[in-house]
Amino acid sequence: MRIELIIVQVVAAAIAVNCSDITPAVFGNVLDGMPAAFGDFNSDELTDVFMLRENGTTVEIFLAAEQEPLLRPSSDLSCTFRRTVVGIVPGDFDGDVFMDVLVITFDRENQLSYGYILWGGNGRLNCTNEDPPLIKMRGQPLALDYNQDMIIDLFGLDVEYRRTFWVFDQSRGTPKSVPMNTSRELGPHPPISQPHSNAYLDLNNDFLADLVVTMSKSFEIWLGISNGFEFQESIPFPYGITLEENFSGVIGQTLYLDVELTGKMDLLLPLCFDDACTNSTIMMYSDNWYNLQVNFRDGDNVLWGFVKPDGQRYTDTITLRGGDFNMDGYPDLLATLKSTNGKQKRSYLLENVACDSCVNFTRKFEVKWQALNPFHNETAMAVFYDFYQDGILDVILVEVDKSSNTYRTAAFKNSLDYDANFVKVMVLTGRNNSMYPISPGSLGKKKRTYGTNLPGPSIAYRTTTQDGSPRNAIAAQLPQSAHFSLNLPYTTFGLGRTPNFVDALTIGVAGRSREWPQIIPNSQMVVIPNPILEPSRWKAQLFVTPSKLILLSAAALTGTCGLISLIIVALYWKERREDKIEKLQEAYRFHFDAM
Repeated sequence: MRIELIIVQVVAAAIAVNCSDITPAVFGNVLDGMPAAFGDFNSDELTDVFMLRENGTTVEIFLAAEQEPLLRPSSDLSCTFRRTVVGIVPGDFDGDVFMDVLVITFDRENQLSYGYILWGGNGRLNCTNEDPPLIKMRGQPLALDYNQDMIIDLFGLDVEYRRTFWVFDQSRGTPKSVPMNTSRELGPHPPISQPHSNAYLDLNNDFLADLVVTMSKSFEIWLGISNGFEFQESIPFPYGITLEENFSGVIGQTLYLDVELTGKMDLLLPLCFDDACTNSTIMMYSDNWYNLQVNFRDGDNVLWGFVKPDGQRYTDTITLRGGDFNMDGYPDLLATLKSTNGKQKRSYLLENVACDSCVNFTRKFEVKWQALNPFHNETAMAVFYDFYQDGILDVILVEVDKSSNTYRTAAFKNSLDYDANFVKVMVLTGRNNSMYPISPGSLGKKKRTYGTNLPGPSIAYRTTTQDGSPRNAIAAQLPQSAHFSLNLPYTTFGLGRTPNFVDALTIGVAGRSREWPQIIPNSQMVVIPNPILEPSRWKAQLFVTPSKLILLSAAALTGTCGLISLIIVALYWKERREDKIEKLQEAYRFHFDAM
């Protein structure tokens, strides 16, 4: 009996492992692509992955598919560069509604970044001449929409270290350089830190995206106005840390999430108090700085910490990536950690859990050491991605082979053990093209498109939980684009087991907003803000994904109806048979009246 039990447990474990590791089903045998960005390149409603190959010199688009392999490389959508590519930003840079690709390469000799745009078309990609570059800059740029024309622009430092906006138009020519407005009260702008974590998102709930600039000792908040940005305030680093004063620790890349579901964006800052990152934590800014005091000690009493920036891909800065892994409504994190007793790096899930003992905040993050099993190899990065378009966030991992110093991708399937609901929202640029006019019901047609990736929109919802309490949450779409931030072009809100309608979903773009009431759970919603000045005319395409509970209820109802039908048929057949027997008996009965 004991042997049979052990065999059952082994088989169950093997099945669990096979269900979690779906690398062959996703990538097939092409495992050398390194994720650099996400976007729907061919307008088929599936999120494609922009990969780096050939040691970071080739940009290739892996198109998403509904059949295995789920991500397929396309040699027709590939371009190679002489220098190493350090960044990719998909978006519409010429207003023709088709997705273009901004490629950032790095010149080590001159310490300059060069920007090139691979102009997109109807399912095609045009490789560009590498000389001369379209833009020269310091560091990596932030993608935004400077003038609310739904054409993607850039913000960063020019060659002379001046803060500059590069504004694109429909000409496909050199973008217009617009220096950032300086204020006499501020004086000369201090330099932006490199690497930076600049962001473009709505912080004051006016539906107009604001600008966050990373300095050497603070974050500058510039509120969005009709013709640019206006300085609002500076948020000093926690504990009075200043990078200019020989700070011995490490400050990572900020992440913006509604951690406590208060309807307000919080700032998460990974921080190391020492140079080796053996003493790591996550700071949260919500009107003040709070140390979330994450316990980085595993079950074997081994202490872990963030990976000290080493100049390698994905680990040139400490980066957290957010997403609701367990669909309970609260955003979780993925982070790459390093053990203090060795050199191994692994990516782990940090789950957003309640904190009863915390003062002035209610949530904290707890490392789930076994959540991404069976992946035990060294990993450089992990990022959320929805492989099956079912609203459940899976994970793409990048594993490191120490012997050959190479990278390989892997895929983890998130198999929830309970039925949870969600709402998935994507806001597009909403531009149109006279050659490919928009028509009702055209979403998903390759020759019809409503636009591409749009940075900056705010997405918020209100609902009522299962216990009757109200819930509010907000998220920003594509707030960051530098240093492989790898934000998804859509937002997924977990609703837990609440089957109720979402009371209201609010979309804010370019200072305008529209609210959609009574959204069905398990919906995937595509919002087209066109015309931008008339929110009442904005369109929304809604796709409903039946939940497991609905499918089980339908199966149970079908089974019950089938059983009742069988009973009725059996009783009917029995009654017919009894009637037939009675008639036969009547025919053979002796009639005394005939005598």
